Amino acid sequence: MAIALEDYVMAQEALTVAAVARRLGVAPATLRTWDRRYGLGPSEHSVGEHRRYSETDLARLTLMRKLVIAGVTPAEAAQQALELKTIKGIKQREPVREFEVKEDLVGAIIRAAKSFDRAYVEQLLSTELKRSGVISTWSEVIVPMMIALGDEWESDGKGIEVEHLMSDVVSGVLRDAQLQIDSPVNPRPVILATVGEDLHSLALYALAAALSELGIYSHVLGARTPLEALDATMRKSAPPAVFLWSSLSKQAKPQFVNELPTLRPAPRVIIGGPGWDPEKFESAIYVDDLADACQEISHAVGL
Repeated sequence: MAIALEDYVMAQEALTVAAVARRLGVAPATLRTWDRRYGLGPSEHSVGEHRRYSETDLARLTLMRKLVIAGVTPAEAAQQALELKTIKGIKQREPVREFEVKEDLVGAIIRAAKSFDRAYVEQLLSTELKRSGVISTWSEVIVPMMIALGDEWESDGKGIEVEHLMSDVVSGVLRDAQLQIDSPVNPRPVILATVGEDLHSLALYALAAALSELGIYSHVLGARTPLEALDATMRKSAPPAVFLWSSLSKQAKPQFVNELPTLRPAPRVIIGGPGWDPEKFESAIYVDDLADACQEISHAVGL
């Protein structure tokens, strides 16, 4: 699978655990777990120095992170990551975004979730969304939390009910965070959809909430959106942009890009998620994270 590594391009020297954790937006403890459990660790070593991550190591970890967020089990994600032999589609962009995982908050949320204290989890997430905004909360709290829960479940096979609870709570909190926009900058809504039979649509609600902070009105079609429904919605609403999410390559079928209706003016077609191979869909714009998706959609609506 080809992989775009926007914002994660290596410097000339290899990176340390702390630097890689900031670039990926995961806790250093998560990197050590992935190294110990799956062999996804730093491969470069000099006598008398700590091991350091190479470009290939970082590419594999980036893919691992994307797959886990998209709903793939950590073991399956690690297997796919280890099969990554080449690095394609790298785009260098300055400045590089880095994220500091809010480990204390992530730990508090996980403890509350394990106690099934749903109200407290909702309170913590809602407060953080209001204080830090959607993109920061997604990158520094929600994503690391999801990864940590996945790792725990993988280690002992227990806790799947906690993951399900958190998925439901996070999607609800993100829906609530989608602001009521009195005067949206776009008179026609942006369409957000998960293609095919893909059930993982959490990223769509994060994107909708982040767009609402920018005054951009969007319509979420949700999971398992068939091409026929996407076609009908586009013809009725004439959107300025369409964002298509896929977490699985078997669901990212060419027709979801190639057979979209021809409209005037033509909407900007944006694809995201680890299911897409950007090199196979040159007519669409591939984005690597939530911030890039917001940027492309902002351009499409004239911001």
